[in-house]
Amino acid sequence: MKQVAWMLCLLLMAGCGLIDSTDTSGSTDQIDVEVTSVIDGDTIKIMYEGKEETVRYLLIDTPETNHPTLGEQPLGKEATKENKRIIESGDVSIEFDVGARFDDYGRLLAYIYVDGESVQEQMLQSGLARVAYVYPPNTRYVDEFEKAEQRARVAATGIWEFEDYSTARGFNADAYGASTAPKEKAGDGCDIKGNINRNGNKIYHMPGSGSYEQTNPEKWFCSEQEARDAGFRSAGQ
Repeated sequence: MKQVAWMLCLLLMAGCGLIDSTDTSGSTDQIDVEVTSVIDGDTIKIMYEGKEETVRYLLIDTPETNHPTLGEQPLGKEATKENKRIIESGDVSIEFDVGARFDDYGRLLAYIYVDGESVQEQMLQSGLARVAYVYPPNTRYVDEFEKAEQRARVAATGIWEFEDYSTARGFNADAYGASTAPKEKAGDGCDIKGNINRNGNKIYHMPGSGSYEQTNPEKWFCSEQEARDAGFRSAGQ
């Protein structure tokens, strides 16, 4: 009887150790990793817990470079190149969300950082990624990512340059190069107009100001601080 109790105790201890080593649900800790290769714009390979794992970036999607049915899509190479540039610029870490850690293909699902800065957010702001594959509960940063995507959409850059290239279902190669996407008004509070006058002065105009309606913006900003960081000054100064 004592032997059975001892064995049960050992099993419980081992189980506790296993849970402690793998359970990061709810944690925002960033885990330092070594990147072994960059696959494309939203996938890398890393060394994790002693083995090489493929990591699929959470909440974003980039054009394919070597898809079995879609082949190479427009801007796929550019997205891969930009991802590689960011990854190689500093120290890489990953962060898990609260949901499933692996997808149906056995890939780790994570947020990626270089020197503490979100790689997903940088890819979205560059216009080389879209917000996609939003499956609760792995949605921790979806609001921030959608704001980053909106800036690229407003600027009509990258995947947003041509109308209907980036869609809710993926990327439509037939639409790339067909017709330029109209520059849209920023949403989600991104309604500050940035204008560069004939003297080269960068000025931002707030909604409700006297010059706001007649100003044709070169850029849209979500906050005054963002406008100032870009080198713009208030129209009232």
